Amino acid sequence: MAGGNIFGRAMSYVLNELVVDKLANSHAFQRFAVRTSKSIDEMINKAASKQRDVAEQVKEFSKNFESYKNQ
Repeated sequence: MAGGNIFGRAMSYVLNELVVDKLANSHAFQRFAVRTSKSIDEMINKAASKQRDVAEQVKEFSKNFESYKNQ
């Protein structure tokens, strides 16, 4: 049993190294990775901007609500 586990781990390691090496040297994969990274950065920036907008709207609503309540 234990011998099979060691063999499986060794095969997994070798295959993993081959796949990683192929992907690291693939121009198509590198372009995909760069485009994906840029897209994620853009989404993060848009989400942060939207979060600021919503926070400002909530703050304004809260002020308006308080002033209405105090009338």
